[in-house]
Amino acid sequence: MPLVSVVMPVFNSAATLGAAVRSVLTQTHSDLELLITDDQSSDGSIDLLREFAKQDERVLPESAPQRGGAGRARNLAMERARGDYIAFLDSDDMWLPEKTEKQLAFAAEGDAPLTFTSYFKMDADYDGESTDWVPNGRVIRARERVDYRAMLIQDHIGALTAMYDRNILGTRLMPEMRKRQDYALWLSIMRGGADARGLAEPLAVYRAHQAGSLSSNKLSLVPYNWELYREHEHLSVPRATRALAGAVWQSLRNSRI
Repeated sequence: MPLVSVVMPVFNSAATLGAAVRSVLTQTHSDLELLITDDQSSDGSIDLLREFAKQDERVLPESAPQRGGAGRARNLAMERARGDYIAFLDSDDMWLPEKTEKQLAFAAEGDAPLTFTSYFKMDADYDGESTDWVPNGRVIRARERVDYRAMLIQDHIGALTAMYDRNILGTRLMPEMRKRQDYALWLSIMRGGADARGLAEPLAVYRAHQAGSLSSNKLSLVPYNWELYREHEHLSVPRATRALAGAVWQSLRNSRI
């Protein structure tokens, strides 16, 4: 059975952390380690994590030496990974019990080192315990296959569903950008020609925290996308401009759906 290293950054997440951790520990594929980096929380998150670690040796929390943001927290966790696969889950999201088992089987039968799944999008106040959420949640559908060119225009991979094959790719860290670190990682994996494959079944739950309109939130990412295209993907100015225009158009289009 392959070992899966689950990477979780935490910052002041005591209210939602329990549901997230339990969703990992109750996976039907139990051969996993939960690598958590607490990014200098002030709400008791680290104490809660230490209690989980006492109860289950698969929970491996550490405190970041200083605040560094989600990207740095994820990288500190990945640097400790021992698994064959690395998967990601934020501290306010959740997995369905068969997520790891089904995604491992899906990855084994395919030819892509990066896989992802569909997921449910719930309101931020979803308690993580109710059993009637499935028919009420909006499903974000995973594309069957995504290549680098399509990913430049839109990030099609929900980070809470992503998993990459460490035996093929090695340990791939995120650039320490303020935002879009996960998007940058997927692009770096796919840049050499590898596609990402999507599993149609929704296997995770994303809590949506919306401040302001969806379109304004999307437009606020424009400078981070530009940084990503120019500094990390090293696109020429004309190509970066075309990619950015496509990304803005796609974001505005999605906001009306």
